[in-house]
Amino acid sequence: MRFDKEISHPIHPQHKLYLQYTEIPFNCDGCKEAGIGLKYSCQQCEFDLHKACAIAAPRIFHSFYKKCDFQFHYQPPSKQLRVCDACRNDVSGFVYHCKACGFDLHPCCANLPQVLDDGEHNLYLCLKLSDSCHRCGGGKEPGWSYRSKCKSYNLHVSCVKELLVESWEAAYLNADKNKVRESQTRIPSLKGTLKNHHGNGNNTRGGKVIMRKCCELAVGAVRLIVSAMLGDPTALVAAAIGAFISK
Repeated sequence: MRFDKEISHPIHPQHKLYLQYTEIPFNCDGCKEAGIGLKYSCQQCEFDLHKACAIAAPRIFHSFYKKCDFQFHYQPPSKQLRVCDACRNDVSGFVYHCKACGFDLHPCCANLPQVLDDGEHNLYLCLKLSDSCHRCGGGKEPGWSYRSKCKSYNLHVSCVKELLVESWEAAYLNADKNKVRESQTRIPSLKGTLKNHHGNGNNTRGGKVIMRKCCELAVGAVRLIVSAMLGDPTALVAAAIGAFISK
C-alpha cells in the first residue's frame, strides 16, 4: 500500500508533515502513545504522528463489536477518564469512539491485524482469553490478546505495551536523546515469566523441550505484536526487537 510522502494535518496546520522512518521510539502527538517505524513528522517542530493517526479514517467498524459505529475524535469525547478497550491504556488524544456502546480504541489498536504470521507461527487476535496470559498470568481481565493457533500461548496486548513502555521510559529518563538509540527497542525478556507459567514440568527432559519451544514462540509473538502495535515497523526493527528479547 502506498502513502502520500507529504500531508497537511488539521492539528498542525502551520507546517507540512513528511513520511519518515525511525528506529528511535517517539511519542505520538495524536494519540499520545508510543511509536516506532513509519511516522509523519514535522521537519521544523518536534511533532510526530503514527501513520495510523495521521491518516485515520473518519469512521470505522470492527469485527469484535458488530453493532458499533466508531467515529474518529481528536480528543476524548467526554471529560471523564476513558480507557482503550484493546490495550487498556488511558485515552488522552486521538480515539475511535462508539457513542451508542461507549467503546474506545486507539487508532493503532483499531488497526491491529486479526492474524499475525511470522512464516512459522500464526497468532490470532482475540477479544477475550480462554487461558492465562504468559506474561502476567491473568486470563479474565478485559482487553484484547493474541493467541497461538494451538491455543497454548496467550499474550495480552496490554502486557506487550507495558513491556515496551517500561523499557523506553527508563531509556528516556536515564539517557539523553543521542544515547536512546543504544537501547532503542529493548524490552525485558519473557523467559522468567514463562518458566513460572510452566512450573515443575521444566525439570524433565520433555518439559525442557516444551519450555524451549515456548520461549522461541514468545520471542516471535512479542516481535510480531510489537510490529503491529507501533505503526508497522520494517523487518529491520522487528529483527532488532527479537534479538533484544532473546538476550
